[in-house]
Amino acid sequence: MSEHSASNAESGGKSDDTLLVISQVYVPDPASVGQHMHDAAAELARRGYKVIVYASARGYDDPTIKYPLRETRDGVEIRRMPLSSFGKKSIPLRVLAQLIFLVQCAMRGVFTSKLRGVLVSTSPPMASVAALIVRFVRRVPLVYWVMDLNPDQMVELGKLKATSPIAKAFDAFNRYILKRATAVVALDRFMADRVNKKRDVSDKMDIMPPWPHDSALEVVPHESNPFREEHGLGSGDDGKFCIMYSGNHGFSTPVVTVLDAAVRMQDQENLKFFFIGGGVGKKDVRHTIETHNPTNITDLPYQPFDRIKYSLSAADVHLVSVGDDVVGVVHPCKIYGAMAVARPILLLGPDPCHVSDLIRDHHIGWHIKHGDVDGAIAVINEIAATPKADLVAMGERAKKVIDDELGMVALRGRFCDVVERAIPLRTPASRVQPE
Repeated sequence: MSEHSASNAESGGKSDDTLLVISQVYVPDPASVGQHMHDAAAELARRGYKVIVYASARGYDDPTIKYPLRETRDGVEIRRMPLSSFGKKSIPLRVLAQLIFLVQCAMRGVFTSKLRGVLVSTSPPMASVAALIVRFVRRVPLVYWVMDLNPDQMVELGKLKATSPIAKAFDAFNRYILKRATAVVALDRFMADRVNKKRDVSDKMDIMPPWPHDSALEVVPHESNPFREEHGLGSGDDGKFCIMYSGNHGFSTPVVTVLDAAVRMQDQENLKFFFIGGGVGKKDVRHTIETHNPTNITDLPYQPFDRIKYSLSAADVHLVSVGDDVVGVVHPCKIYGAMAVARPILLLGPDPCHVSDLIRDHHIGWHIKHGDVDGAIAVINEIAATPKADLVAMGERAKKVIDDELGMVALRGRFCDVVERAIPLRTPASRVQPE
């Protein structure tokens, strides 16, 4: 047992009822789906469940990273599967890894002792197949956390034809799991609409976004931010103005328009663009740097979790990208971290979408379209010329939305309430009340 399990020792009242969580990605992997799964799993363990997680033994983005095959974190028992991640560079390898993961999880899951229910998300898709097999064999409730939609994503990105046998089979599976799930959680109204078009599950669906890790985030002033000092951004009147994209760079979150704008704005020495994270879309950032050798673009990997507050706070404005065709297919999670550190938002994407809803409803940012480089340059110049007091006010409004409506404690609690209703403990007297 690791040091992470210490907090659970004080919770008391642990039930023998086992909740199985299947998630190929899990902490300490930095991918957001694993972080959110752990938040929920740890809270459910604190409430009294015996929580077991099946995850990959290697990093999702970097398969050279190895994690312990068995450990306990915050009261959650983690069992990691070998040969279940080969990185994200090759789609065939990703599919193979998911198939291997599916088989291992399904075989172990059907023999899990005192199994009470299963929690699974759509990321990656094969995890839900394993969960459905376990649910079918063991006849237990299933909570289906819809974090993205496939084959919709592959179809919209041109990787798969909607009329192909694979797409049709995938949609048939979607309809089946939606029918069999005891509860369904979608991340926004657009995603809920798409889900209900596959099969109307509005009677058992909850809509709530994923939470920011605001407990690990705080607003760090530029003047005392080591990240800005380390990367030459400075502070005060002589500080650089930083536009930052932080998170996964995927097919569904293209940033080429802003990269092209940045190349054309190199003469503005006070303006810097940071692209932090990983994913297949990082090739666009690297190609731009290799081709143009720009002086105003910085490419960095994912930052350690305990330093996220510094990197996010180092920005003056955060870039959030939503692909034109993926509204309701994927959810722009990265907006919440930016809002939690009180930063305005620059949306690169369509309107309407979830991000444009937030920007419009709360007056916290700007909007540019994919492919409109001239328009992007004009808006970025407008942002850079905005008085600091106005930027601060926009950031404060963004943070207030997180504090009042979209914070981790509130949303995590709502999500775990959904799980508890679907998968109640057999021994409710042992249950620990949520904070």
